[in-house]
Amino acid sequence: MTRHLVTRANLLVFGVLVAILALVGALTWERLNASRVAREWSQHSYRVLGTTKDLAIALRDAERGQRGYLLTGRDEYLGPYNEARDRIGLLRGELQALTVDNPAQQDRIRALAPIVQHKLEELAQTVQARRDGGLESALRIVNTDAGRNDMREAEAVVASILADERRLLDERLAQNDARARWVRWLVIAGSALAALTLLWAARLLNQAWSRSYKTEAEQRALALRLRTTLDSLSQGVAVFGPDRKLASWNECFQVLLDLPTAMMRPGAAYGAFVEHTAEPGRPSLETEDQIRHGSRNPREAVTYEREGGDGHHLEIRRTPMPDGGFVLTISDMTKRARAEGVLREAQKMQAIGQLTGGIAHDFNNLLQVILGNLEFVRAKLDGDAKLQQRVERAAWAAQRGATLTGQLLAFARKQPLAPAAIDLAATMPDLVPLLRRTLGEHIEVRYVETAGLWPALADPAQLESAVLNLALNARDAMPGGGRLTIELGNKVLDHEYARHHAEVLPGDYAMVAVSDTGHGMTPEVVKRVFEPFFTTKPDGKGTGLGLAMVFGFVKQSGGHVKIYSEPGEGTTVKLYLPRAIGTVAAAGQRTGTPVELPRGFATVLVVEDEATVREIACAILADLGYRVLEAADGEEALRVFGANMAAIDLLLTDVVLPGKVRGRELSERVLALRPDVRVVFMSGYTENSIVHHGRLDDGVHLVGKPFKREQLARKVAEVLGTAAASTPEAPNVVALRPKRDA
Repeated sequence: MTRHLVTRANLLVFGVLVAILALVGALTWERLNASRVAREWSQHSYRVLGTTKDLAIALRDAERGQRGYLLTGRDEYLGPYNEARDRIGLLRGELQALTVDNPAQQDRIRALAPIVQHKLEELAQTVQARRDGGLESALRIVNTDAGRNDMREAEAVVASILADERRLLDERLAQNDARARWVRWLVIAGSALAALTLLWAARLLNQAWSRSYKTEAEQRALALRLRTTLDSLSQGVAVFGPDRKLASWNECFQVLLDLPTAMMRPGAAYGAFVEHTAEPGRPSLETEDQIRHGSRNPREAVTYEREGGDGHHLEIRRTPMPDGGFVLTISDMTKRARAEGVLREAQKMQAIGQLTGGIAHDFNNLLQVILGNLEFVRAKLDGDAKLQQRVERAAWAAQRGATLTGQLLAFARKQPLAPAAIDLAATMPDLVPLLRRTLGEHIEVRYVETAGLWPALADPAQLESAVLNLALNARDAMPGGGRLTIELGNKVLDHEYARHHAEVLPGDYAMVAVSDTGHGMTPEVVKRVFEPFFTTKPDGKGTGLGLAMVFGFVKQSGGHVKIYSEPGEGTTVKLYLPRAIGTVAAAGQRTGTPVELPRGFATVLVVEDEATVREIACAILADLGYRVLEAADGEEALRVFGANMAAIDLLLTDVVLPGKVRGRELSERVLALRPDVRVVFMSGYTENSIVHHGRLDDGVHLVGKPFKREQLARKVAEVLGTAAASTPEAPNVVALRPKRDA
């Protein structure tokens, strides 16, 4: 009954209102259209009046300029005269075009034309006469009163034009006001009639409204709450009825499954969604057969995961409803999956770092003993080529072991770095000739540079080593020859890029890209290419640590590595290094010319817990002429230093020492007693005493074990030379920067 009354009242009110609105609308439209035409004619009259006044003003300006020139003879008065004369012609033409619909005005304008022309000729004659014969000659023309008579006639014609146009304007304005009153009364009458109709229908509507208002309000509130709840969820939700037809959904459901808008309609079949999402590269839903037969308990919720081709991880949950339908809940687990991947990577790094750090110190001490003794033996074997060759091979093998340990430390991000602002445009071109010699003539090396390069914040030696490693890998990928391209550029990794790469911080980066035209890699290989000891090369052709070292160095430097590769299309590795703010480090110079090892006469205190390593270091320094004192730990070193405080010039100490006094604490105590003593640290693994977050502390440098005789000799001499020339403001701790052998 309520619905019947509401329908009757709605139909009645609708019919009456449509009739009233149609009548009022038609009359109003006709009156508004007429009013619009009247306004246009009024605006036309305003334009005619304005143009006529401008013409009269231009005539006066021309005459005023002529009089000024006659009186003064100065050419600056001719400027307003010439300008007004030019405007008169334009204004006459414009006025004639505006009054083309008014024959009377056209006649007046045609009558005005010869008068204006005669007046302009009179003005021109007087100006020319003043210029040629002087003022008296011009006054004779003026005194004829012809110009004054022309001006009066022109003003009279202009006045008649203005008067007629004002009359027309008043008529049009009056018509416009009358039409506006018509429209106003029509609107008032239509509104009153509509109000009476509404009052008449209000009784019928009130009867139905009072009965249905409460129920409908409750239903609307419930529907609104449900819709708001669904739309506020970060999960996609869709409800399917017993007939497998879509009943309700939220926007997130459409977004997560990448469904077209046309498909999202009530009554859409569930099978259509299954078919759409089953396309290659998209997550797929359960089929209807799987829903029907897949679960032993039909009332039990089913949860499964799908990974899309774009890398998105979705968790899909199907919850049965009592009526036979079900609810699909889609959760985006991409961030969690990425976070888990980053966590696994961090745990792997930590495990490798702990393993590497545990063996690096002892292993490098062993290598130091081997290399040191081999160098002494080699110096005593003059003339025996075969034994010399065997010693060289043994030294190469030991140095190779040191390189592998260093690469493991690099991948685990535990190598000590000395980052500085690097001018890539100055350093990279120096590396190109070395690459050409190393890679061979069958590989073309190209260098591409962008103007205005930002400085990069990184360890210069490690950056050079990383580029060399990438170049060697590219060479192995091009056995038949090809092209290697090194490209430099500026890149901004924004928040959108960082959102898809959890380990990236948004900001400015200096990019170094190394590209080759080799055989490329499959997606499966690309996923594992930075893992340690993973390699696709034949046995004996590589250790699988080159790219792992590059990856660790860039990550430890706060940068990002991205690799692009396709089979048969080559490979590009892009290193994104943080942009440096500050002074750019000077580019180092390479030299291959052998120089005789420097000798010295200073006193050096060597502190090393491994007796064999200490023996080698002391022997090298003593052989170079230094006076050497030694100690096995920190406590003994302090006693030796106390007994020889005035004589000791340099402290060479291991970082990791047994007992309570470690290398860093030992250096601090020595410097507290004698600030002018120079300190050099040596270690195969730095712990955290002089390295924090992968970077050496300010003012601290390091010589890495195993070091060569040449390295120790040159750097000790350099440190002592610096000490001799330093000022009191120079830093107290000077160090030795290790060179990584290829």
